[in-house]
Amino acid sequence: MKLTVHTDYGLRVLMTLAVMDGRLVTIDDLARRHRVSKNHLMKVVQTLVGLGLVKTVRGRGGGLMLAKAPEDIRMGAVVQALETDMALVSCLGNGPSECVLIGACRLTAALQRALGSFIAELDRLSLSDLVAKPQGIRQRLALTA
Repeated sequence: MKLTVHTDYGLRVLMTLAVMDGRLVTIDDLARRHRVSKNHLMKVVQTLVGLGLVKTVRGRGGGLMLAKAPEDIRMGAVVQALETDMALVSCLGNGPSECVLIGACRLTAALQRALGSFIAELDRLSLSDLVAKPQGIRQRLALTA
């Protein structure tokens, strides 16, 4: 299983905002610090805003900040919200499957349990857990304390 770039960037944005101590950060600044496409990041931020995880402040001196406390943001829920398709194989998806073994094998149930365990493990973590040592993240992003 591989998370999409959209989810990867979303998690990075959340971690960055969590170590900003309430200071606003612009999409331009995020794109520069993470060395990623501003256009792609704009789409990611739009999704995070829609999910109620990030809020925007418009105007001169505006930017982005977390909309919730980091300890209230569960990583499993974030990944599920950002990923458009969590089906590890076609028989786990909502659409038609080309697999001729549907209903005859035990792989589907095993993969469902594995996916459930993956999400449950991530849900054990809050955003604050991911940034428990903010100085390291701030240093990597060249942020001042």
